[in-house]
Amino acid sequence: MSSTQDLQSEQLLLNKPLSGRKILIIVENLPVPFDRRVWQEAQTLTAAGAVVSIICPRTKLHPERMEVIDGINVYRHPLPEDIGSLVGYLIEYGTALFWQTVLAFKVWRRHGFDVIHGCNPPDLIFLVALIFKIFGKKFLFDHHDINPEFYEAKFGRRDFFWNLLRIAERLTFKTATVSIATNNSFRSIAIERGGMHPDKVFVVRSGPDLRRLKEVPPNPKWRNGRKFLVGYVGVMGPQEGIDLLLESARTIVSDQHRTDVQFCLVGGGPSLDKLRTQSDAMGLSEYVTFTGRLPDSDLFEVLSTSDVCVNPDRVNEMNDKSTMNKILEYMAFGKPIVQFDVQEGRYSAEGASLYATANDPYDFADKILDLLKHREQRIIMGEMGRERVRMKLSWEHEIPNLIAAYQSLFKMHVYNQVNLEGLPEPR
Repeated sequence: MSSTQDLQSEQLLLNKPLSGRKILIIVENLPVPFDRRVWQEAQTLTAAGAVVSIICPRTKLHPERMEVIDGINVYRHPLPEDIGSLVGYLIEYGTALFWQTVLAFKVWRRHGFDVIHGCNPPDLIFLVALIFKIFGKKFLFDHHDINPEFYEAKFGRRDFFWNLLRIAERLTFKTATVSIATNNSFRSIAIERGGMHPDKVFVVRSGPDLRRLKEVPPNPKWRNGRKFLVGYVGVMGPQEGIDLLLESARTIVSDQHRTDVQFCLVGGGPSLDKLRTQSDAMGLSEYVTFTGRLPDSDLFEVLSTSDVCVNPDRVNEMNDKSTMNKILEYMAFGKPIVQFDVQEGRYSAEGASLYATANDPYDFADKILDLLKHREQRIIMGEMGRERVRMKLSWEHEIPNLIAAYQSLFKMHVYNQVNLEGLPEPR
């Protein structure tokens, strides 16, 4: 990180601007501390003097119903496994709402809270917030995903349920006193679709914590005896374009007759088994490794060993407007990137990435091979990405924005609304 920004953020937190405040964060998508964004926010708010509690789902990796981590009260509830159907989503959301409400009352009795900090998906946590608004509690909406666009990307239609998602999104923004957006595209949605006043929408990007992401010596085992390693880190789901990446791998191995390139795909998700089967059917079992979820030590090894990192997210309205954490993590490790050309992906990576033709796995393969051919270009692009994260996109740059959002919520003196300076008017 830049020394100036480091000192600014450190001084801000040392002043304890949220001393005496109590915050309840509710997140359904992932447990903490696995959800890096939510955990960074919770740690920052705690460092700023607030008492922070979190309600999140319970998983096999995080089975404890309640624990205190770094002074943060974490309450976890059961959640059905990801079924992937509309009925499955309804069961999941209904179960989550029940437990979120029950545990919110438990947190209120044990620790108290002044504000519910609700993180989507889904856009239903406002229903829990509405109950506590009766008791004078505030609601801050943390806008992680654009669910109408997600639904359209997943199911390929705008129907009754798509309209319900738009209504839920609108009601969420209407219930919130303040919202925080992960990028400028989400800020525009909050203002234009959500009807929020621009002064109440703060951009807080999901910047990587450079104190956590540590480059380690490369481990040749991930190369599987081959010269080059192409790395991917992320969710194994139907929207992530892994099928396109596998087609790119097949093109490189079978059509280009390259036997010197290994692909290592890190992450879990509902499509993992299906993708493994697809990879085997394409004759890629020796060239593509699916690791599932890995501990940080192994993940850092994969990233440190990779020659090129990839983001095969399809070009659609959702991905065009979404900031992908994997891009920033690749950049933090100084890795050149290949991705399809999406607006927020290009904003994040700039010159650290090559941009393939939309949803074209053959051009994607060509871009990978072009980088593997030119080592000096890989080094230059990697350093550009690392420097961009250090100077602009790491989490330390977002701390003042998060604190400013809370100061606005509590009608305190706003320390520094840096997210609003120099931003274009909403599109």
